[in-house]
Amino acid sequence: MITGALRQTGQLFALAAEVVRAVFRRPFQFREFVEQFWFVAGVTILPAALVSIPFGAVIALQVGSLTEQLGAQSFTGGASVLAVVQQASPLIVALLIAGAGGSAICADLGSRKIREELDAMEVMGVSPVQRLVVPRVLAAMGVAVLLNGLVSVVGILGGYFFNVIMQGGTPGAYLSSFSALAQLPDLYVSELKALVFGFIAGIVAAYRGLHPRGGPKGVGDAVNQSVVITFLLLFFVNMVMTAVYLQIVPPKGG
Repeated sequence: MITGALRQTGQLFALAAEVVRAVFRRPFQFREFVEQFWFVAGVTILPAALVSIPFGAVIALQVGSLTEQLGAQSFTGGASVLAVVQQASPLIVALLIAGAGGSAICADLGSRKIREELDAMEVMGVSPVQRLVVPRVLAAMGVAVLLNGLVSVVGILGGYFFNVIMQGGTPGAYLSSFSALAQLPDLYVSELKALVFGFIAGIVAAYRGLHPRGGPKGVGDAVNQSVVITFLLLFFVNMVMTAVYLQIVPPKGG
């Protein structure tokens, strides 16, 4: 069991390296990339916007309640916005990319595999990784980066509304605390997280789609496995990136 897990881990990293190399190889499948980008964006934009509103609201309400207990209501805006931008937004994007876009990518590649389309492509000298996997991984990364900005804005607006309207905060204090605590690297690390999370979601979905087991039922199992594995990897990578960021970039005013 341990040997099998290590073998699959190695194959996953090998696929990631092969995708990175194939990105710079010609010809680039631009049409496939545009189609996949449009598809992933279409299935994730609306859910991301809807999910980010309650996320921003919950964070604002919780942080507002905590700061009120500590007598630091003036920092509610900055703390809640930083929580949304640094943590909530990239994770929301990653979970939706993995759950909606990644599952579709895995199912598509898995169905092609059991129909032996991928084997036929290899016989004709066409690389399935370059032809199918690379456009899908790049599409997941591109949508993740753009979607992260949308989720951040919607989440901040939701938090602003609930803090100012429901908790009696003042708009000036909300905005001034944000400018006092936030800095540009916070946005940079948020976008970097979204980019890395999109890459992970695309690679895991592609790997499980390329290796289904047991016919059509195996494709369904591969989709479930890809989503679960992606979730686990995302939370672990998020922890590592957050720890590294907090060590490298000092807090503003610290």
